[in-house]
Amino acid sequence: MGTLGGHLVAALLFLIVALYYSVLVSFALLRGQRFLKPPLPPRDKRGRRWWQLVSGEAVVKVVFSLIVILPELFYPPGTNRMVMVDWEDPKRPFVFQDTWQHVTMYGFFLFSGVVDIVSQACQARQNMKLERAAEALAFCVLVLLMINHIENKSALESRVHALFMLPAFLVALVLIIEVWVPDQPSLWVLKTWMGLVLSNWLLHLGVLMYAPPSGQPWSGDNPVDLAFVTTFFCWHLGLGAVVLAAIYSLCSLWHHRFSSWKRAPGAEYQPCPLCEGSEEPEKFRAGAPQLDGGV
Repeated sequence: MGTLGGHLVAALLFLIVALYYSVLVSFALLRGQRFLKPPLPPRDKRGRRWWQLVSGEAVVKVVFSLIVILPELFYPPGTNRMVMVDWEDPKRPFVFQDTWQHVTMYGFFLFSGVVDIVSQACQARQNMKLERAAEALAFCVLVLLMINHIENKSALESRVHALFMLPAFLVALVLIIEVWVPDQPSLWVLKTWMGLVLSNWLLHLGVLMYAPPSGQPWSGDNPVDLAFVTTFFCWHLGLGAVVLAAIYSLCSLWHHRFSSWKRAPGAEYQPCPLCEGSEEPEKFRAGAPQLDGGV
């Protein structure tokens, strides 16, 4: 991940998940759902095939995690970073520190996906608390490793990674709270907003450090550059809110249009037929004198 490509791949995968949750939260708010993701039916009522037993989100967690873990260890082709200790050196130093931090980081997201699969496919009823706890653990590990990741780095790398830790920490905090309080829409919105900020900032982080548009590398020794890093992060906070609001608006339009399609036929107002020879006006005229006489 210590390259432009590594950061872009990870950022795009996070962004896909964040956009998915933006749509999920938007429809949950529009429909007035109590839970963001309703629990699955009991296992014996979901069918026998694996795609009927396991949610797509669990599979996506596993697949996305493997997509970023395998290149860390084996890319470019012929590379093998599975070694943790240099046994040829008499001092036996650790090697590939950043690689193992990244593998550990995404390994816990892989673990979260495996927990989801076990909870959904191997138990009679889905254990949603366990799934939320595993996901919260993954983000907690992400924050802990980021704290260590900024050690012995340049001022620029330390600043961008420290700012990255802010949305990651808030997502972890929300997930921890949701283990016990999962039915709070305000937490859904905060988690999704921070997920968008996290993914967008990771995308910007890679471009800023490895391929600045100006062609000139940013300098950690320049206080102006560091100040603009923080300014850009604040812009990403606003951008995340705008993206979430835009997705909510689109989902609202779709929701209301789809709801109108589902209306029962004849529910709309229909004018009374008043053409000559129609039976309805004649019945009304015939009954009118009786009504007048009874008053």
